[in-house]
Amino acid sequence: MTRSGIELVRSERRRRWMRAEKERLVAASFEPGVSASNVAREAGLHVSQLFQWRKLLCERVVPPAPVPSLLPVAIVPAPSSTPVEPRPRRPRTRRLNGVIEIELADGRRLTVGRDVDAAALRRVLDALEGR
Repeated sequence: MTRSGIELVRSERRRRWMRAEKERLVAASFEPGVSASNVAREAGLHVSQLFQWRKLLCERVVPPAPVPSLLPVAIVPAPSSTPVEPRPRRPRTRRLNGVIEIELADGRRLTVGRDVDAAALRRVLDALEGR
């Protein structure tokens, strides 16, 4: 039995990145139209490492949100105006078959039969609403 030759592959030592290099690469990855994957590939690192640096460096740069402060509030009486009286409700009556009851915005009611002409009803409603 013959043994085949053994090939020893040396791995490079772990690269140490200076903070300035990290900041330069992170800034380059934020440039408009630039792909973070391309920046990482050109620098010889994995894109996940670049995103990790982006996360760490951006957390340090972003200032904390300001604490909201209380503002003075003054309670003033409402301006005087004439009070609006609610209009009295008439009790509902039993509706007859074929009768349409229309309540207008000002409280008036219009009752028409089922065979009313639609065009004539429109003219009446327009006249009542002042159109």
